[in-house]
Amino acid sequence: MNTTGLENVYIDLSGTLLWGTNITYWRANGLPLDYLNMTTAWMFGGKNVTFEGHGTGTFDGNGQLWYDFTQGVSNLPGRPISLMITNTTKSLFSRIRFVQSQFWTMAIKNSEDVLLDGIYIKSTSSSSAPARNTDGVDTFFSNRITFRNWTVTGGDDNISLKANSTNILIQDSVFHGGLGVAIGSIGQYPGQYEIIENVTAERILCLKTRYSGYIKTWTGIQQNFPPNGGGGGIGYAKNITFRDFTLVNVTDQVSRITQCTSFSGATGGCDTSLFQISDITWGPMIGNVASGTLAALQCSGNAPCTGIKFVDFDDIETSGTRKITCSHIQNPVGFDCA
Repeated sequence: MNTTGLENVYIDLSGTLLWGTNITYWRANGLPLDYLNMTTAWMFGGKNVTFEGHGTGTFDGNGQLWYDFTQGVSNLPGRPISLMITNTTKSLFSRIRFVQSQFWTMAIKNSEDVLLDGIYIKSTSSSSAPARNTDGVDTFFSNRITFRNWTVTGGDDNISLKANSTNILIQDSVFHGGLGVAIGSIGQYPGQYEIIENVTAERILCLKTRYSGYIKTWTGIQQNFPPNGGGGGIGYAKNITFRDFTLVNVTDQVSRITQCTSFSGATGGCDTSLFQISDITWGPMIGNVASGTLAALQCSGNAPCTGIKFVDFDDIETSGTRKITCSHIQNPVGFDCA
């Protein structure tokens, strides 16, 4: 469905939109995201639009069918994003529920001055097949986007910011499982210059997430093609803050940077990325991580990270010996690198 070019429209969703079960149909008829070779089930956009769900209006993607069909393959071609918000300005999306999303729940592209408030997302598998790559939302080429009062349960990034996402605010949200706030992945298209800048995530409750917030870039070596390959992109991520988080049994690390993302099955190239990461602050935070590693920060030897700062980490408990591992971090602030 393509409903773009709307203006001064109020949408009232009180019931449930239930996606059909014909996987062959969906794979053949998705609308292009025009990035990462992905597709969406509904392309939506406009100016001065209010989309109100009242806390009951629901998108039900019948996701279990997709989880069982893909058997853990993350980026199966034709697996649709439930809702793509595109070319949208000065708009509000409020109190909408999303359950059992087929793939990423939402994508936001080419949009500005959008508030998404009171959004509920839950995508979990009842079988041995994981609900993999069920991100809450991914942003592209968008500016001044605010996520407020979100509740997200899923099998991947709770909120993810990708190419050319600027002035993003994430507030007062609860994440159950998943990977936390993701900066990236980015640097997937060889030679393409992309940025992520001016991001604040604050007052977040992380319940058994893998991280609080993390940053991931592809290596500097292209291997295969998006969405299941790539690398060699350039640009920067800077001025990013994760603060006032409460952590409950975070499973891996509080903080993570990796510039080692590559094509599935490939190894090496971790020091090849030219994508620059700088001015990143984690903290203050309280709570615990269910491992001994407080942080794992791997920056590229070709583009060492600068301005990496930890604030008030003393009240975070770890299991076992407390440690921070680093590579290519220049002049860390508030912590020592091992």
